[in-house]
Amino acid sequence: MIPLNILDYSLIDEGNNARDALLQTVELAKLADQLGYNRYWVPEQHHAFSIASSTPEMLMMYLASRTKRIRIGSGGVMLPHYSPYKVAENFRMLEAIHPNRIDLGIGNSPGGRLVNQVLNEEKEERLSYEQLVKDVLKYLTDDTSSEHRFQNLIATPVTPTKPEIWMLGAGGQSTKIAAEHGLSLTYAHFVKPLDNGIDVIADYKKHFRPSVFQKKPNSAIAVFTIIAETKEEAEELALAFDDWMVSLETAKNPLYFPSVETAKKQEYSSFEKKKIERTRKKAIIGDAQYVKEELIKLKAYYQVEEVTIIPNFPGAANRMKGIELLAKAFDLLE
Repeated sequence: MIPLNILDYSLIDEGNNARDALLQTVELAKLADQLGYNRYWVPEQHHAFSIASSTPEMLMMYLASRTKRIRIGSGGVMLPHYSPYKVAENFRMLEAIHPNRIDLGIGNSPGGRLVNQVLNEEKEERLSYEQLVKDVLKYLTDDTSSEHRFQNLIATPVTPTKPEIWMLGAGGQSTKIAAEHGLSLTYAHFVKPLDNGIDVIADYKKHFRPSVFQKKPNSAIAVFTIIAETKEEAEELALAFDDWMVSLETAKNPLYFPSVETAKKQEYSSFEKKKIERTRKKAIIGDAQYVKEELIKLKAYYQVEEVTIIPNFPGAANRMKGIELLAKAFDLLE
């Protein structure tokens, strides 16, 4: 059976507000837990008016308390903005309360010029991304024997278990860090659906070094996924996805995730139409059986162990129905 995961953006649908979106995320997580999904992640998205998840750690604590089995994670924490020590403390607190259910996904996205500026205001020096990751790992392992500038410092609370650590990215530095430090890796197909993605995963596996976090390579791909009863229904839902994505791709900041009705009224320039064509390559759209087959093909293509779907389509009821249809197609509960 393929381990199937969900990355939920906590979309603020047209006509809803942030509270509505976050409560809908809770219900979607509870359903995913019941349906047999493996992991449920939430992102760190700043100054994004149509997305409610800006602080994944806080949302994770609530989701973990409202679910029973499913692993809860960040997709991810943008580490360059923060103190590695504080990140380790946050995730040790999560792990202390919900042992063996917490994933720390680490990313490197600056989040836009102004966001990057305000989150790093008055910082005179910045550590390299790899050093930040090394620091987090040090604080999560109680290592006081290896040479470190804060050698005797331990992050509390001390826990007998550790969160799983995932490096998130589309190649480059994240792949190198994940391999050298024995961490799991998620490839962002939804960002770069490129042919060299298979080389990224292959390079990770080739250079992987076992660690206390992961004894053997463990990888996943993440892809936008739109699932409905029929292909025609899925294509209609995808119109809203197209409209939302073209706004983001043309540097707009939509106030909400549009409805299908709103999307149908849009008229696009030739430039915007080309953007839509390109973003469609980042998504799988169709009925549950078709989506299942395409996800299996994608897993085989990349040679990964897990698959993460991103159900960015309109309507909480539609998203709940979509993940239920897919779970049945995969026989997750058997």
